Amino acid sequence: MTVDFDVFVPLLLPVLGWPLARLLTSTARPARAAWLLSISAVALATGSTVALCVLAFAGLSLIPLIARIGEWSPDSLRGLEIASVPVEAAAGVALVFVSVSIVVAVLRQLRRLRAVRRIVAGSAGELVVLPDSGPVAFAAPVRGGRIVVSRSMLAVLSAAERRALLTHERVHLRRRHHLFLVAAGLSAALNPLLWPLRSAIEYLVERWADEETAQQLGNRQLVATAVAKAALATRDKAQVFTPAATGGSVPRRVAALLAPAPVRLDWRPVAVLFAALWITLAAWTLQACVDAAVDLHAGLQIASVGHHHHPARATA
Repeated sequence: MTVDFDVFVPLLLPVLGWPLARLLTSTARPARAAWLLSISAVALATGSTVALCVLAFAGLSLIPLIARIGEWSPDSLRGLEIASVPVEAAAGVALVFVSVSIVVAVLRQLRRLRAVRRIVAGSAGELVVLPDSGPVAFAAPVRGGRIVVSRSMLAVLSAAERRALLTHERVHLRRRHHLFLVAAGLSAALNPLLWPLRSAIEYLVERWADEETAQQLGNRQLVATAVAKAALATRDKAQVFTPAATGGSVPRRVAALLAPAPVRLDWRPVAVLFAALWITLAAWTLQACVDAAVDLHAGLQIASVGHHHHPARATA
């Protein structure tokens, strides 16, 4: 009996997701791809974290003090090959790193949220115009939703482009795109191998807002021009958790907007294939974690039986 292979599956599966994420962003409609990749990222991050916990606990189970508390035999566990000290020690170190990473990510998100709250404090209405802090525009998911834009950003855009920019940010607020970005950011903090998915999701929510804006205004070229000019004017693009018209890969977004509108089909066959592969990947990850946990539990039960037999031999 061994849990090693089952545990390593969720740790390494995100690597297979890199090419799939790239292909899915190019074939599926942005909204559906964003939902699928976000849910998958959370599943993969959860699976890898559970896998590290199982490995770390398997290593701790070999420590005499822990074994005495749990009433199982470390010798029996070694015989069952469900724990390997070097591997589990490495898993423990990785788990500590992940714990620090997720705490840092949460604190960073809270700090940025407080900064946004200070910016919009005392404002009335949906639009918050900053006196001037350099060209900036983003959707703030606070106080029912605010659109923050600086005077210098408005100055570089025409009236029509300003309308496109504000419509874009309203789509971010209406579709709650900040939740997709938070899920992607926290998933990447739990497993660094998911950083490419985080970038893909950031791109997809912007493409989602681009397409809805173009559909509402009926002018794809206008939206492309507004996005390009806003991105060129923006100097600080480090708003990781805040949806903004300047986020994602701007050249790819502009190229997509200048191309004909996507055909309104539910799914193209190739997109269905990539979606099915993604769902299979996430399901495999969670199933591997369950199998690993079940194997470890069964091993501990066997080791517990062995532990209760040792006192009898010792007193015989």
